Amino acid sequence: MATSFLRSFQIGLIAGMRAMSAPALLSHKLERTIPTKQPQKPIHYLAQPPVSLTLKVLAGAEIMGDKIPHGPNRTSPPQFIARVASGATCGAFVSEVEGESAPLGAVAGGLGAVVSTLLFFQLRRWLDHDLGLPDAVGAVAEDALAVGLGWQVVNGIQPKMKPTT
Repeated sequence: MATSFLRSFQIGLIAGMRAMSAPALLSHKLERTIPTKQPQKPIHYLAQPPVSLTLKVLAGAEIMGDKIPHGPNRTSPPQFIARVASGATCGAFVSEVEGESAPLGAVAGGLGAVVSTLLFFQLRRWLDHDLGLPDAVGAVAEDALAVGLGWQVVNGIQPKMKPTT
């Protein structure tokens, strides 16, 4: 039980770094573990190949967009809300697929997104302003961390749901 909520928190951490990477990675995992021909629940839509592909394209666009010099700040209300919503949604789905409480998973995922949004905002600011590193260096490092850790998180998911036909 606790490991499910820890994974929900961890996927929220990924969403705080890259809002679209968390659902893209989760959808990739679910497409392969709970394939669904006729979706019956919202989580089944995440397991659909077209949804998985769309989320991967959006995640790639977000990664490229982060390199734009004067892009929006991750702590601006729309960006912050998107990251928290992504973390909460992914956290709920992780808990649900593992047979645990989706609302508690949403809280854990949302909390993880808040933590990493603020943490990585400060870290990137410190690297850029205080150390003088180009922001692109911090951005690429964050991309690698988000994808690498996200891959580890989703591969640790233990689905209790059965595929539907």
